[in-house]
Amino acid sequence: MSQEQIRQIIEARVDQDGLTETRVPGVKLFRATEPLPCAPAVYEPCIVAIVSGSKEAVLDGQRYVYDSAQYLCCPTSLPVKAGTPAASSDNPLFGVFVTLDQRIMGELAMDMENAGASFGPDPSGQSARGIKLAQWDEAFADTLLRLVQASEAEVEAAVLGPLRLREFYYAVLRGEAGQFARHAFGAGNAIARSIAHVAAHLEAPISIDEMADRAGMSRAVFHRKFKQVTTMSPIQFVKSMRLGNAAMRIAGGVAVSEAALDVGYASASQFSREFKRMYGQSPRQWSDAQGAA
Repeated sequence: MSQEQIRQIIEARVDQDGLTETRVPGVKLFRATEPLPCAPAVYEPCIVAIVSGSKEAVLDGQRYVYDSAQYLCCPTSLPVKAGTPAASSDNPLFGVFVTLDQRIMGELAMDMENAGASFGPDPSGQSARGIKLAQWDEAFADTLLRLVQASEAEVEAAVLGPLRLREFYYAVLRGEAGQFARHAFGAGNAIARSIAHVAAHLEAPISIDEMADRAGMSRAVFHRKFKQVTTMSPIQFVKSMRLGNAAMRIAGGVAVSEAALDVGYASASQFSREFKRMYGQSPRQWSDAQGAA
C-alpha cells in the first residue's frame, strides 16, 4: 500500500524523466519512460528505492538489478554504471533517491549501540562490498512514504522534513541493510572517511600513501581494507571516480578539456587514453554520442 501511495505522489509531481528535487534536501523523485543503457555515474552515499519498474547498477563488473522488491544501499561514494534498460512508456520506472548524511547516520548508529540495540548478522550472508540490495520491510516502506509526503508542502518540509529523514535513516539501520550500513558509518570506519575525502577533492593530487596515513594504516593494510569495502584497489578507485565524474560532466555539456581539468588531469593525452581504455570511446566520441542521444 505504501509503495502505491509513493508511486501516486511521484506520478502527480514529476512530469519529465530524470531526477526531480523535492522540498526536503537530499530527497529526489525520479521517473524514466525510455530505456537507458548503463552509463558512467558516481553514486554519493544513498538509498535508491523503486516503486515501479526496475533499475540497474554495475560496480566493478558486478551487475545489480533491483525493483520494488529490493532497494539499493550505497553507503559510500562509488563510481558505477547505472541505467534503466527495461523502462518504457508502458512500463515506466518510478522511484525515490535519498542521500545518506554521514554525520546523522553515524550518530544514529552510535545511539543505537549505546541504547543496547542488538544486531544480528547480515541475513543474506554478503560481506560489505560497495553496494547491497535489501528487501523492503514495513518500517522502510512506511517511513519512506512519510518522508515523501512531508516533502509535498513547504511548511511540512521545513518542520517535519529533518525528523522524517532521521526516522527513515533509522529504518534503514534497523532493516536488512542495517549491518552493512552500520559498518560503513561506524565511528571507527577510516575507509569511509578516506573515500569521502577523495570524492570531495578529485581535482587535487591524490597519493595512496597519503590516503593510508589519513586512515592511520600501513599502505598494505589500507590497500586490503579499501578493496574489501569498494571491490577496487585505491588507485583503481581514484581513477574510476575521476573518469566517472568527467563522463557525467561531458554528458552534461561541459567541454572535454574543462572536464579533464575539473577532475585532476593536467595531461589531455593521458585523460583521453585512460578514458578510452575504461569506456571504449575517446572523450570526444563520448561527447558526440551524448549530443546525438
